[in-house]
Amino acid sequence: MQTPIARRVFLRQSTVVAGGLGVGLQLVSPRVLAASQRVRLAIMGVNGRGSDLAGGFAARPDVDIVYACDPDERAWQKAFTAVARRQTTAPRGVRDFRRSLEDPDVDALVIAAPDHWHGPATLLACAAGKHVYVEKPACHNPREGEWMIAAARRHQRVIQVGTQRRSLPQIIEAMEKVRSGAIGRVRFSRGWYSARRGGIGRGQAVPVPDGLDWTLWQGPAPERPFRDNIVHYQWHWFWHWGTGELGNNGIHALDLCRWGLGVDAPHRVTSGGGRYHFDDDQETPDTHVVTFDFGDRAIAWEGRSCHPRGYEGSSFGAAFYGDQGTLVTDGSSYTIFDSADKEVAKVAGSGSDALHLQNFLDCVRGGGRPNADAEAGHWGSLLCHLGNIAWRVGRTLDCDPQTGRILRDPEAMTLWGREYRPGWEPAA
Repeated sequence: MQTPIARRVFLRQSTVVAGGLGVGLQLVSPRVLAASQRVRLAIMGVNGRGSDLAGGFAARPDVDIVYACDPDERAWQKAFTAVARRQTTAPRGVRDFRRSLEDPDVDALVIAAPDHWHGPATLLACAAGKHVYVEKPACHNPREGEWMIAAARRHQRVIQVGTQRRSLPQIIEAMEKVRSGAIGRVRFSRGWYSARRGGIGRGQAVPVPDGLDWTLWQGPAPERPFRDNIVHYQWHWFWHWGTGELGNNGIHALDLCRWGLGVDAPHRVTSGGGRYHFDDDQETPDTHVVTFDFGDRAIAWEGRSCHPRGYEGSSFGAAFYGDQGTLVTDGSSYTIFDSADKEVAKVAGSGSDALHLQNFLDCVRGGGRPNADAEAGHWGSLLCHLGNIAWRVGRTLDCDPQTGRILRDPEAMTLWGREYRPGWEPAA
């Protein structure tokens, strides 16, 4: 029987230095895998996306899902069911994912918990000698993204972020065409996401449901009272735990735009929109337009959570506008138009996670950088964070084009990081 885990400070004890930031746990030597050994995974956050990932990983012939971790015991069965279709031994259900990090036979942590957990759980896993597959956005705020890069380097761990289009052959091909001049010089890219979401109402204080450890669910976020419109999905629309539609789905489109243009940090970010469709508790905008100026190129993103019509006949996508044509992708296929707007090529494909999961496993076994490593995850997520920060402070942000850090705006820069619950603070 495993002993109870003491309260751990996720950024203390050992030190990783990156730009003056201290992060860490006690360094643990990772288990070395032979090419023939099975990869043993713990899945953190199994109510929705985590159960999908559990089933996807379990479908691989060389993987065992050994832990299903969730502070809500009612979610465990979803993971058990997903895994049972693929492997004969059921994973162990635990509330606290840190128990899985104490198991020396666990090779990697798969993180599909809410956004406020992505960075802290990644840091804890790396310090415990585990590799990490973490869902998008990579982190809740830019500072955690910086820490994640430092942790991956310090502990020599593989971090794969769940922007799975980076592993799709047809999308890789599309990005190569954009960058190689197939549509000429590209100065502008647009990303978008649209949906028809309803309102979330006014939350009421009610007893915490049986089986849910509400304090553990909040983890590093300062504790707030339980209300009936937060779990298990509406947390996305509260800044305390989520990153809005920009971090929820905008990350996928913006990652494509950034990839195709070959850019990292913007010079300037402008953001507008609001919560227009419902009078409720949602803090993040349901209509959001953000522009990113990179000096000689630009990206625009538009999100409309309460109106389903998108651009180019798709509710999701990215488009690249060159002086000799246009390339449009819906995230799984792409089409090229010439300068006269005539369709000249169309390539279909699927949007499966399978290749992205396999890329992660291949890197866990053989080393190398995965297709969506910590750096790619940070830069892609950074655009989302900057768009949100610009919206929250209500003004244009000027940024350092090397680091993305906000210039001459101390108020906006306070949102570069976050406040942590006592016991989870960063080291001084």
